[in-house]
Amino acid sequence: MCGIFAYLNYNVSRERRYILEVLFNGLRRLEYRGYDSSGIALDADRTASPSDAPYAGAPPLVYRQEGKIENLVRSVYSEVDEKDVNLDAAFNVHAGIAHTRWATHGVPAPRNSHPQSSGAGDEFLVVQNGIITNYEVLKETLTRHGFTFESDTDTEVIPKLAKFVFDKSHDEEGVVTFSQVVMEVMRQLEGAYALIFKSPHYPNELIACKRGSTLILGVNELSGQQNGKAFHDVKALTTNGKPKELFFSSDLCAIVEHTKNYLALEDNEIVHIKDGSVSILKFDPHKEKPASVQRALSVLEMEVEQIKKGNYDHFMQKEIHEQPHSLTTTMRGRLKDGEVLLGGLKEHLKTIRRCRRVVFIGCGTSYNAALAARPFVEELTGIPVTMEVASDLLDRQGPIYREDTAVFVSQSGETADTLLALDYALENGALCVGITNTVGSTLSRKTHCGVHINAGCEIGVASTKAYTSQIVAMAMMALAIGSDQISTHARRNAIISGLTSLPSFVSEVLKLDAEMKELASSLIDSESLLVFGRGYNYATALEGALKVKEVALMHSEGMLAGEMKHGPLALVDENLPIIVIATRDACFSKQQSVIQQLLSRRGRLIVMCSKGDASDVCSNGSCRFIEVPGVADCLQPVINIIPLQLLAYHLTVLRGFNVDQPRNLAKSVTTQ
Repeated sequence: MCGIFAYLNYNVSRERRYILEVLFNGLRRLEYRGYDSSGIALDADRTASPSDAPYAGAPPLVYRQEGKIENLVRSVYSEVDEKDVNLDAAFNVHAGIAHTRWATHGVPAPRNSHPQSSGAGDEFLVVQNGIITNYEVLKETLTRHGFTFESDTDTEVIPKLAKFVFDKSHDEEGVVTFSQVVMEVMRQLEGAYALIFKSPHYPNELIACKRGSTLILGVNELSGQQNGKAFHDVKALTTNGKPKELFFSSDLCAIVEHTKNYLALEDNEIVHIKDGSVSILKFDPHKEKPASVQRALSVLEMEVEQIKKGNYDHFMQKEIHEQPHSLTTTMRGRLKDGEVLLGGLKEHLKTIRRCRRVVFIGCGTSYNAALAARPFVEELTGIPVTMEVASDLLDRQGPIYREDTAVFVSQSGETADTLLALDYALENGALCVGITNTVGSTLSRKTHCGVHINAGCEIGVASTKAYTSQIVAMAMMALAIGSDQISTHARRNAIISGLTSLPSFVSEVLKLDAEMKELASSLIDSESLLVFGRGYNYATALEGALKVKEVALMHSEGMLAGEMKHGPLALVDENLPIIVIATRDACFSKQQSVIQQLLSRRGRLIVMCSKGDASDVCSNGSCRFIEVPGVADCLQPVINIIPLQLLAYHLTVLRGFNVDQPRNLAKSVTTQ
């Protein structure tokens, strides 16, 4: 749940000041992945002659700081002034690395920040995203060999292990390459990780490798773009000596302002940048030597404007208001002449139709989106649907059968629990389908088939537009699977018609923004909030409460309205705000009954209802109403969640908390 970034300029002069800003901006783009500490490493000026120096390159300058990225920026420039570091010094070739952290091992502090070092002299520096599961064993071994550990992190074993391998190889063989060192380190590591190595023993070189965590290589040929041309051999990309910039990043959003040519590393690949050339090796723990790999660059379909706030104050606010566009993009090219066309599922539709059951698997917001989709997937396909929280499925080792279709839902496609559940389902022989927002993610590569939701880059930690796009993507999936059933033909046509007009209704409900801000101001001093829903909108209740919990830091709980009498009713009084979702569907009359029971206990009710239904749900005028436009009942959750997203946003702003970077949370959860 960290962000790693690296920048290497080759055969083009760049000042140290420029290099610093590229690294800082890379971290700013990745800050949503973790923001409790950060650090960078770049080269100092050479002070010793080559014969006196302990290594071939210039000594590294390493800066680490607790807190947000801007804390690091201020401390770096302050230290640069104190130590009189020349920011105008130019480098024709230079390699720098950077990291933003979400703490897993050790409290947020400079000593636990990355880059982590091999020790005195910083002979090897490493930035990591992920987790090393056998670090304690490695730490004990290295301690016995005389290494001293300064941090509480799992990462520190990696540079120290690299130095151990380097020293041992030098003693025995005399010469060892950077890639040989990294391969031997990988051979000892267990866990899921992405790593970038920098070492003054190998000046102006970078090595990156990954197993389980996303890592991107970006290439910017300054003499002309590559336009996605294949590597005809492992060095054909860069042996031409032309000026270029190369990047490593945890996410495409950090490189889009520099280049659109990228490569997503596969598991166990090692990318070695040396003398401006890129070598890609495939590591196999059972083989002594790696195989060279030929890969092609892809062209990024993203614009810089997507990663900027524009005229909005926060990314969450922007992403809420982008939903008419994001939903349009999710459906673009997929609804045609009353049919649903999902190329990613086409070859597997017959298998899915014959399956024993559909198992939806996800975490957090993605789980809620799948829960919202469950009723209409069952209705349109006639296939039983079960729900699994990924971590709980793993804890129970719940039954997954060869005849099952397991649908994995994840915005990032990198959620650790979801990926582990995917491995479990693959081992058990199930057909695995991915629903994700991230092209090239681990989820999209490991599943047999799937649907990209195409919601666009989502930077706010609390998911908004991805949630609604996930529901729509799964609605289209249900329509595609059930397209062979004559009995549901009329229902299918009504839903497809509803999907077509959905973005315009979302635009309409966004006009409630000012009303939700006023409602938020009336709730600002409340300590708790309950949200009741049922049927299609049980998931809406869970997701609305989660949003308030995540960003406004207010206790909130989404509940199944049918369970109200079995305990929650004891909480009801005139002070506790309760939102009841009572839009028109098959459960409408039951929700009317719930409202009457809550009113009889003097409940402080806020009722979400369809336009024109206020008098039907609460005739005595003692309720506050949120009136929303009515759409097809199975699509109503897309409309109903938006006022709750706006409420959570305004509550957070009014309470003075950070909207885009909630306390203790990060966007891409890559640890268990």
